[in-house]
Amino acid sequence: MNLTLDRDVLKAARAALRFRTQAFIDGKFTPAASGKTYTSINPANGQPLAEIADCGPEDVETAVRAARRSFQSGVWSKLKPGDRKDAMLKFVELLEKNALELALLDCLDAGKPISDCVAIDLPDTIHCIRWHAELIDKLYERTAPSGPDVVSLIVREPIGVGAGITPWNFPAAMLARKVAPALAVGCAIVVKPAEATPLTALALAELASRAGLPAGLLSVVTGDAEDAPVIGGALTDSPLVRALSFTGSTEVGKRLMAQCAGTVKRVSLELGGNAPFLVFDDAALDAAVEGALASKFRNAGQTCVCANRILVQDGIHDRFVASLAARVRALVVAPGTEPGAQVGPLIDGDGFAKVERHVADA
Repeated sequence: MNLTLDRDVLKAARAALRFRTQAFIDGKFTPAASGKTYTSINPANGQPLAEIADCGPEDVETAVRAARRSFQSGVWSKLKPGDRKDAMLKFVELLEKNALELALLDCLDAGKPISDCVAIDLPDTIHCIRWHAELIDKLYERTAPSGPDVVSLIVREPIGVGAGITPWNFPAAMLARKVAPALAVGCAIVVKPAEATPLTALALAELASRAGLPAGLLSVVTGDAEDAPVIGGALTDSPLVRALSFTGSTEVGKRLMAQCAGTVKRVSLELGGNAPFLVFDDAALDAAVEGALASKFRNAGQTCVCANRILVQDGIHDRFVASLAARVRALVVAPGTEPGAQVGPLIDGDGFAKVERHVADA
Protein backbone atom coordinates (compact mmCIF):
# COMPACT_ATOMS: atom_id res chain seq x y z
CA MET A 1 0.00 0.00 0.00
CA ASN A 2 1.68 3.18 -1.20
CA LEU A 3 0.12 6.27 0.38
CA THR A 4 1.62 9.75 0.27
CA LEU A 5 2.19 11.42 3.64
CA ASP A 6 2.62 14.88 2.18
CA ARG A 7 1.26 17.53 4.56
CA ASP A 8 -1.01 19.08 1.90
CA VAL A 9 -2.41 15.66 0.96
CA LEU A 10 -3.16 14.90 4.59
CA LYS A 11 -4.75 18.31 5.08
CA ALA A 12 -7.07 17.76 2.12
CA ALA A 13 -7.94 14.25 3.28
CA ARG A 14 -8.66 15.56 6.78
CA ALA A 15 -10.98 18.22 5.37
CA ALA A 16 -12.92 15.58 3.43
CA LEU A 17 -13.10 13.16 6.35
CA ARG A 18 -16.57 12.00 7.37
CA PHE A 19 -17.35 10.72 10.86
CA ARG A 20 -19.96 8.01 11.36
CA THR A 21 -21.47 8.72 14.77
CA GLN A 22 -24.40 6.33 15.12
CA ALA A 23 -24.31 2.64 15.97
CA PHE A 24 -24.36 0.27 13.00
CA ILE A 25 -27.10 -2.30 13.64
CA ASP A 26 -28.87 -4.61 11.19
CA GLY A 27 -27.24 -3.06 8.15
CA LYS A 28 -27.88 0.60 8.92
CA PHE A 29 -26.74 3.44 11.13
CA THR A 30 -29.07 4.08 14.02
CA PRO A 31 -29.06 6.26 17.15
CA ALA A 32 -29.03 4.68 20.59
CA ALA A 33 -32.49 3.64 21.73
CA SER A 34 -32.14 6.03 24.66
CA GLY A 35 -31.13 8.89 22.39
CA LYS A 36 -28.00 9.42 24.50
CA THR A 37 -24.60 10.28 23.07
CA TYR A 38 -21.10 10.69 24.44
CA THR A 39 -18.16 12.77 23.25
CA SER A 40 -15.22 11.24 21.41
CA ILE A 41 -12.08 13.24 22.20
CA ASN A 42 -9.01 13.91 20.08
CA PRO A 43 -6.16 12.89 22.43
CA ALA A 44 -3.70 15.20 20.67
CA ASN A 45 -5.48 18.38 21.77
CA GLY A 46 -8.29 17.32 24.12
CA GLN A 47 -10.91 18.73 21.76
CA PRO A 48 -14.17 16.94 20.83
CA LEU A 49 -14.15 14.95 17.61
CA ALA A 50 -17.76 13.79 17.46
CA GLU A 51 -20.84 12.90 19.47
CA ILE A 52 -21.20 9.10 19.39
CA ALA A 53 -24.27 6.95 20.07
CA ASP A 54 -24.22 5.80 23.70
CA CYS A 55 -25.80 2.37 23.42
CA GLY A 56 -27.34 0.26 26.16
CA PRO A 57 -28.81 -3.24 26.68
CA GLU A 58 -31.76 -2.56 24.36
CA ASP A 59 -29.41 -1.76 21.48
CA VAL A 60 -27.31 -4.85 22.21
CA GLU A 61 -30.42 -7.04 22.15
CA THR A 62 -31.48 -5.51 18.83
CA ALA A 63 -28.04 -6.15 17.33
CA VAL A 64 -27.85 -9.72 18.66
CA ARG A 65 -31.33 -10.61 17.40
CA ALA A 66 -30.49 -9.14 13.99
CA ALA A 67 -27.31 -11.21 13.94
CA ARG A 68 -29.24 -14.34 14.87
CA ARG A 69 -31.81 -13.73 12.11
CA SER A 70 -29.06 -13.17 9.57
CA PHE A 71 -27.26 -16.33 10.65
CA GLN A 72 -30.37 -18.53 10.68
CA SER A 73 -31.52 -17.28 7.30
CA GLY A 74 -28.52 -19.01 5.76
CA VAL A 75 -27.86 -16.04 3.49
CA TRP A 76 -24.26 -16.08 4.72
CA SER A 77 -23.83 -19.19 6.87
CA LYS A 78 -24.95 -21.48 4.04
CA LEU A 79 -23.42 -19.48 1.22
CA LYS A 80 -21.01 -21.37 -1.02
CA PRO A 81 -17.44 -20.92 0.24
CA GLY A 82 -16.31 -19.34 -3.01
CA ASP A 83 -19.11 -16.77 -2.87
CA ARG A 84 -18.31 -15.94 0.76
CA LYS A 85 -14.67 -15.50 -0.23
CA ASP A 86 -15.61 -13.18 -3.10
CA ALA A 87 -17.66 -10.96 -0.78
CA MET A 88 -14.82 -10.70 1.73
CA LEU A 89 -12.32 -9.89 -1.02
CA LYS A 90 -14.68 -7.14 -2.19
CA PHE A 91 -14.52 -5.86 1.38
CA VAL A 92 -10.72 -5.91 1.14
CA GLU A 93 -10.88 -3.98 -2.14
CA LEU A 94 -12.94 -1.24 -0.48
CA LEU A 95 -10.55 -1.11 2.46
CA GLU A 96 -7.66 -0.54 0.07
CA LYS A 97 -9.53 2.20 -1.78
CA ASN A 98 -10.34 3.97 1.50
CA ALA A 99 -7.08 3.25 3.31
CA LEU A 100 -6.03 6.87 3.84
CA GLU A 101 -9.40 7.79 5.32
CA LEU A 102 -9.25 4.79 7.68
CA ALA A 103 -5.66 5.60 8.65
CA LEU A 104 -6.69 9.16 9.49
CA LEU A 105 -9.58 7.91 11.62
CA ASP A 106 -7.19 5.68 13.56
CA CYS A 107 -4.76 8.59 13.88
CA LEU A 108 -7.31 11.13 15.12
CA ASP A 109 -9.21 8.77 17.41
CA ALA A 110 -6.23 7.02 19.04
CA GLY A 111 -3.54 9.69 18.60
CA LYS A 112 -1.29 7.30 16.69
CA PRO A 113 1.35 8.67 14.30
CA ILE A 114 -0.08 8.69 10.80
CA SER A 115 3.08 7.00 9.54
CA ASP A 116 2.35 3.98 11.77
CA CYS A 117 -1.29 3.89 10.71
CA VAL A 118 -0.32 3.88 7.03
CA ALA A 119 2.70 1.59 7.21
CA ILE A 120 1.61 -0.87 9.90
CA ASP A 121 -1.98 -0.75 11.12
CA LEU A 122 -3.96 -0.55 7.90
CA PRO A 123 -1.78 -3.07 6.01
CA ASP A 124 -2.19 -5.44 8.98
CA THR A 125 -5.96 -4.91 8.93
CA ILE A 126 -6.20 -5.58 5.20
CA HIS A 127 -3.86 -8.57 5.35
CA CYS A 128 -5.89 -10.15 8.17
CA ILE A 129 -9.17 -9.94 6.29
CA ARG A 130 -7.62 -11.05 2.99
CA TRP A 131 -5.88 -14.01 4.67
CA HIS A 132 -9.12 -15.28 6.21
CA ALA A 133 -10.98 -14.72 2.94
CA GLU A 134 -8.43 -16.81 1.08
CA LEU A 135 -8.64 -19.51 3.74
CA ILE A 136 -12.35 -20.09 3.11
CA ASP A 137 -11.96 -22.37 0.08
CA LYS A 138 -8.69 -23.92 1.25
CA LEU A 139 -9.73 -25.40 4.60
CA TYR A 140 -10.55 -28.98 3.71
CA GLU A 141 -12.43 -31.41 5.94
CA ARG A 142 -11.10 -34.81 6.98
CA THR A 143 -12.46 -38.34 6.92
CA ALA A 144 -12.41 -40.02 10.32
CA PRO A 145 -10.98 -43.57 10.56
CA SER A 146 -13.81 -46.12 10.44
CA GLY A 147 -14.69 -49.61 9.32
CA PRO A 148 -15.27 -50.60 5.66
CA ASP A 149 -19.04 -50.36 6.05
CA VAL A 150 -19.07 -46.82 7.47
CA VAL A 151 -18.14 -43.42 6.08
CA SER A 152 -17.39 -40.85 8.82
CA LEU A 153 -16.74 -37.18 8.13
CA ILE A 154 -15.37 -34.43 10.35
CA VAL A 155 -17.33 -31.33 9.39
CA ARG A 156 -16.85 -27.79 10.72
CA GLU A 157 -20.02 -25.75 11.18
CA PRO A 158 -20.37 -22.09 12.13
CA ILE A 159 -21.30 -21.71 15.78
CA GLY A 160 -23.77 -18.85 15.30
CA VAL A 161 -23.53 -15.36 16.76
CA GLY A 162 -20.25 -14.16 18.20
CA ALA A 163 -19.33 -11.04 20.14
CA GLY A 164 -16.08 -9.09 19.95
CA ILE A 165 -14.83 -6.43 22.37
CA THR A 166 -11.81 -4.51 21.10
CA PRO A 167 -9.22 -2.18 22.69
CA TRP A 168 -8.44 1.37 21.67
CA ASN A 169 -4.75 1.01 20.73
CA PHE A 170 -5.30 -0.76 17.38
CA PRO A 171 -8.83 0.31 16.37
CA ALA A 172 -8.86 -1.18 12.85
CA ALA A 173 -6.49 -4.11 13.27
CA MET A 174 -8.11 -5.47 16.43
CA LEU A 175 -11.57 -5.28 14.89
CA ALA A 176 -10.28 -7.19 11.85
CA ARG A 177 -8.93 -9.96 14.07
CA LYS A 178 -12.35 -10.43 15.66
CA VAL A 179 -14.46 -10.01 12.54
CA ALA A 180 -12.44 -11.76 9.80
CA PRO A 181 -12.37 -15.31 11.25
CA ALA A 182 -16.03 -15.08 12.29
CA LEU A 183 -17.16 -14.05 8.82
CA ALA A 184 -14.88 -16.54 7.09
CA VAL A 185 -16.51 -19.53 8.79
CA GLY A 186 -20.05 -18.24 8.31
CA CYS A 187 -20.81 -16.66 11.69
CA ALA A 188 -22.44 -13.33 12.47
CA ILE A 189 -20.78 -10.99 14.98
CA VAL A 190 -21.61 -8.00 17.16
CA VAL A 191 -18.63 -5.78 18.02
CA LYS A 192 -18.20 -3.32 20.88
CA PRO A 193 -15.22 -1.06 20.11
CA ALA A 194 -13.40 0.81 22.87
CA GLU A 195 -15.23 3.95 23.89
CA ALA A 196 -12.20 6.11 22.99
CA THR A 197 -11.93 4.84 19.39
CA PRO A 198 -15.31 4.09 17.77
CA LEU A 199 -14.84 5.92 14.48
CA THR A 200 -12.81 3.33 12.56
CA ALA A 201 -15.07 0.45 13.60
CA LEU A 202 -18.14 2.28 12.30
CA ALA A 203 -16.40 3.08 9.01
CA LEU A 204 -15.34 -0.55 8.59
CA ALA A 205 -18.88 -1.76 9.20
CA GLU A 206 -20.17 0.58 6.50
CA LEU A 207 -17.58 -0.68 4.02
CA ALA A 208 -18.50 -4.28 4.83
CA SER A 209 -22.12 -3.47 4.03
CA ARG A 210 -21.11 -1.80 0.77
CA ALA A 211 -19.15 -4.94 -0.10
CA GLY A 212 -22.40 -6.90 0.00
CA LEU A 213 -22.30 -8.48 3.43
CA PRO A 214 -25.90 -9.15 4.51
CA ALA A 215 -27.67 -6.91 7.00
CA GLY A 216 -27.22 -8.06 10.59
CA LEU A 217 -24.07 -10.03 9.85
CA LEU A 218 -21.79 -7.36 11.34
CA SER A 219 -23.10 -4.85 13.86
CA VAL A 220 -21.19 -2.28 15.90
CA VAL A 221 -22.60 -1.05 19.22
CA THR A 222 -20.84 1.96 20.73
CA GLY A 223 -20.88 3.24 24.27
CA ASP A 224 -19.07 5.33 26.86
CA ALA A 225 -16.73 3.89 29.49
CA GLU A 226 -19.46 4.02 32.12
CA ASP A 227 -21.72 1.90 29.93
CA ALA A 228 -19.07 -0.63 28.87
CA PRO A 229 -19.84 -3.05 31.75
CA VAL A 230 -23.54 -2.87 30.91
CA ILE A 231 -22.93 -3.57 27.22
CA GLY A 232 -20.48 -6.34 28.06
CA GLY A 233 -22.99 -7.82 30.49
CA ALA A 234 -25.73 -7.78 27.87
CA LEU A 235 -23.47 -9.65 25.44
CA THR A 236 -22.36 -12.25 28.01
CA ASP A 237 -25.88 -12.78 29.36
CA SER A 238 -27.50 -13.33 25.96
CA PRO A 239 -28.16 -17.01 25.22
CA LEU A 240 -28.05 -16.16 21.50
CA VAL A 241 -24.37 -15.19 21.70
CA ARG A 242 -22.37 -18.41 21.48
CA ALA A 243 -18.80 -17.11 21.61
CA LEU A 244 -16.99 -14.04 22.90
CA SER A 245 -13.55 -12.68 22.01
CA PHE A 246 -11.97 -9.93 24.09
CA THR A 247 -8.67 -8.07 23.94
CA GLY A 248 -7.87 -5.89 26.93
CA SER A 249 -6.96 -5.94 30.59
CA THR A 250 -6.65 -9.10 32.66
CA GLU A 251 -9.11 -7.71 35.22
CA VAL A 252 -11.88 -7.21 32.68
CA GLY A 253 -11.05 -10.49 30.93
CA LYS A 254 -11.55 -12.43 34.16
CA ARG A 255 -14.92 -10.74 34.68
CA LEU A 256 -16.11 -11.50 31.16
CA MET A 257 -14.97 -15.11 31.43
CA ALA A 258 -16.96 -15.56 34.63
CA GLN A 259 -20.03 -13.94 33.09
CA CYS A 260 -19.84 -16.23 30.05
CA ALA A 261 -19.95 -19.32 32.27
CA GLY A 262 -23.69 -18.97 32.81
CA THR A 263 -24.44 -19.66 29.16
CA VAL A 264 -21.32 -21.78 28.56
CA LYS A 265 -19.96 -19.60 25.79
CA ARG A 266 -16.71 -20.23 24.01
CA VAL A 267 -14.27 -17.57 25.20
CA SER A 268 -11.11 -16.24 23.58
CA LEU A 269 -9.06 -13.78 25.66
CA GLU A 270 -5.97 -11.76 24.76
CA LEU A 271 -5.01 -10.07 28.04
CA GLY A 272 -2.30 -7.82 29.45
CA GLY A 273 1.22 -8.97 30.21
CA ASN A 274 4.35 -7.85 32.04
CA ALA A 275 7.03 -8.31 29.42
CA PRO A 276 10.75 -7.79 30.12
CA PHE A 277 13.27 -6.68 27.48
CA LEU A 278 16.59 -8.47 28.09
CA VAL A 279 20.00 -7.25 26.92
CA PHE A 280 23.03 -9.47 27.53
CA ASP A 281 26.70 -8.56 27.35
CA ASP A 282 27.16 -10.21 23.94
CA ALA A 283 24.24 -8.39 22.32
CA ALA A 284 24.81 -6.25 19.21
CA LEU A 285 24.45 -2.80 20.76
CA ASP A 286 22.78 -1.01 17.83
CA ALA A 287 20.32 -3.87 17.28
CA ALA A 288 19.48 -3.97 20.98
CA VAL A 289 18.79 -0.23 21.06
CA GLU A 290 16.63 -0.42 17.92
CA GLY A 291 14.73 -3.32 19.44
CA ALA A 292 14.15 -1.44 22.68
CA LEU A 293 12.88 1.61 20.80
CA ALA A 294 10.48 -0.47 18.74
CA SER A 295 9.32 -2.42 21.76
CA LYS A 296 8.84 0.46 24.17
CA PHE A 297 7.90 3.52 22.14
CA ARG A 298 5.50 2.22 19.52
CA ASN A 299 2.19 4.03 19.96
CA ALA A 300 3.76 6.00 22.84
CA GLY A 301 4.32 2.77 24.76
CA GLN A 302 0.63 1.88 24.69
CA THR A 303 0.56 -1.59 23.14
CA CYS A 304 0.14 -5.01 24.70
CA VAL A 305 3.64 -6.07 23.61
CA CYS A 306 5.50 -3.01 24.89
CA ALA A 307 8.29 -3.89 27.31
CA ASN A 308 7.38 -3.16 30.91
CA ARG A 309 10.96 -3.59 32.13
CA ILE A 310 14.37 -3.34 30.47
CA LEU A 311 16.95 -5.59 32.13
CA VAL A 312 20.56 -5.04 31.00
CA GLN A 313 23.64 -7.06 31.96
CA ASP A 314 26.46 -5.13 33.69
CA GLY A 315 29.03 -5.42 30.91
CA ILE A 316 26.91 -3.57 28.33
CA HIS A 317 24.74 -1.50 30.67
CA ASP A 318 26.41 1.91 30.45
CA ARG A 319 26.87 1.86 26.68
CA PHE A 320 23.30 0.66 26.16
CA VAL A 321 21.83 3.35 28.43
CA ALA A 322 23.84 6.12 26.77
CA SER A 323 22.89 5.00 23.27
CA LEU A 324 19.24 4.47 24.15
CA ALA A 325 18.99 7.86 25.86
CA ALA A 326 20.46 9.60 22.81
CA ARG A 327 17.97 7.90 20.51
CA VAL A 328 15.02 8.68 22.79
CA ARG A 329 15.99 12.38 22.93
CA ALA A 330 15.91 12.44 19.12
CA LEU A 331 12.37 11.02 18.83
CA VAL A 332 9.88 13.49 17.35
CA VAL A 333 6.94 14.01 19.70
CA ALA A 334 4.01 15.62 17.89
CA PRO A 335 0.31 15.21 17.08
CA GLY A 336 -0.18 12.02 15.12
CA THR A 337 -1.37 13.93 12.06
CA GLU A 338 2.10 15.45 11.60
CA PRO A 339 3.88 13.40 8.88
CA GLY A 340 7.14 13.33 10.86
CA ALA A 341 5.63 12.36 14.22
CA GLN A 342 7.23 9.32 15.86
CA VAL A 343 5.53 9.54 19.26
CA GLY A 344 1.97 10.80 19.56
CA PRO A 345 -0.11 11.66 22.62
CA LEU A 346 -1.21 9.35 25.39
CA ILE A 347 -4.81 8.28 24.95
CA ASP A 348 -6.34 10.30 27.81
CA GLY A 349 -5.78 11.92 31.20
CA ASP A 350 -5.81 8.58 33.00
CA GLY A 351 -3.04 7.31 30.75
CA PHE A 352 -1.01 10.45 31.39
CA ALA A 353 -1.48 10.15 35.16
CA LYS A 354 -0.34 6.52 35.04
CA VAL A 355 2.90 7.46 33.27
CA GLU A 356 3.50 10.24 35.79
CA ARG A 357 3.15 7.71 38.60
CA HIS A 358 5.70 5.43 36.92
CA VAL A 359 8.14 8.34 36.54
CA ALA A 360 7.67 9.37 40.18
CA ASP A 361 8.17 5.79 41.31
CA ALA A 362 11.42 5.52 39.34
